[in-house]
Amino acid sequence: MKIRRVLATAVALAVTTPAALLSVSPAYADAKPAAQTQDQQKSKPTIEELEEAAAEAQKAYDKAVQAKTAGHVELEKTLDALSVGGTHPLAVAAATAEQAAKDAAAAKTTADQAVTDAKAALDALPENATEEEKAAAATALSEAEATAATAATAKTTADAAATEAGKKVDGARVAATSAYGVLVKAAEDALAVKAAADAALAKAIEEAEEGEEGEGGEDCEPELDLTSKVTGLPDKLVAGTSTDFSLRVTNGSDRHMDEVLTFVSIHATDKSGLKDTEKFFRLQWSTKSAPKWQNADADDYIDGVGALKPGAHADVKLRLTLDKATPAGNGVAFFAADFFNEDGSCGGAPDLDMYEFDVKAAGSKPGKTEDVKPSTTPRPGNTGTTPQGSASGTPASTGTNGSLAATGSSSATTPIALAGGAAVLLGAAAVFVVRRRKTGSDA
Repeated sequence: MKIRRVLATAVALAVTTPAALLSVSPAYADAKPAAQTQDQQKSKPTIEELEEAAAEAQKAYDKAVQAKTAGHVELEKTLDALSVGGTHPLAVAAATAEQAAKDAAAAKTTADQAVTDAKAALDALPENATEEEKAAAATALSEAEATAATAATAKTTADAAATEAGKKVDGARVAATSAYGVLVKAAEDALAVKAAADAALAKAIEEAEEGEEGEGGEDCEPELDLTSKVTGLPDKLVAGTSTDFSLRVTNGSDRHMDEVLTFVSIHATDKSGLKDTEKFFRLQWSTKSAPKWQNADADDYIDGVGALKPGAHADVKLRLTLDKATPAGNGVAFFAADFFNEDGSCGGAPDLDMYEFDVKAAGSKPGKTEDVKPSTTPRPGNTGTTPQGSASGTPASTGTNGSLAATGSSSATTPIALAGGAAVLLGAAAVFVVRRRKTGSDA
């Protein structure tokens, strides 16, 4: 038999997102040991509630996309207005200041030349020049020097004004770029919520059709001391390359676990967040007992861990390969662990560890990379691990030659599983947005 894990991240996001995005009651209890009561059964969201959540998430996402699209139009308008010769007040002021600086520079050049000429005239006076001629030449030089000094001061003032005007234009571009980033982030967060709600609804419908919920097995209990930690997964992956990293599963409890399975799920989108790109990803694994590389199980489970004694651990080598055609975008990987015992007891980690990463186009230089640090996604209700099948309670091995099938759709960007700030962002009015562009150059 296999272990069925509910997509905890999807359910949690779909049900606990702020009401401005999802108007469904977060009626979930914390994970508790297996003792099914009517209250616990009622705490699980119904399909109708999840349908409502999915519909609200879709509406919120549509609004966010509309706002982002409108913002992009304003982006181009503002970029044009702030460019050299543009009509934006700051651009006009900068152009005026720049011209004034040029005029001041020309005036200083003329004044300096006048001083040079006056000195030459004074030096050229003949020895028999009259006192009146000498006085007139000296006066002309003095006046020329005074004019030159005034021109120099005017040039310094004009240069400072032009510099300040240019800084204001640059500042407007930076501020507008940040504003557009807020709008983009709102769309990404709304997509994350939509993906989570859709996944939760799809899973609930699947369970209802299979008739698995509450049948053929008992609820499993949460086991906080069964951990799965990833090391070596960088925060940037490049299309057309393979990345090796490892997963350590540790039984920190005082109980023996007869069969331990690790849960893995990979989600990814392109930069727009609108196109799922998981089909370009291939996840493989190997262990000490099964050293040959094998494709991840189609149900997102790896069954190569086996039994774990109290305090023992097992390492799983992982290899994530991205096809050369993988678009640039964002991805997220979820990891957790579950166990079966022959006496029928079962359980698993109540949380999923989430690792976010960027996807770079083929041939890109990732630059400096760091190992991704996990964030925890709590699993509402019970652990979601339910044994199925034979009366013996002994789990049969899942297949190992399928391809990775990430359940549910994913979000865009680096913020794939975060939606906390989206409610505020979605209500914001359209803002002027621009990317930083130097005067006279493209963005």
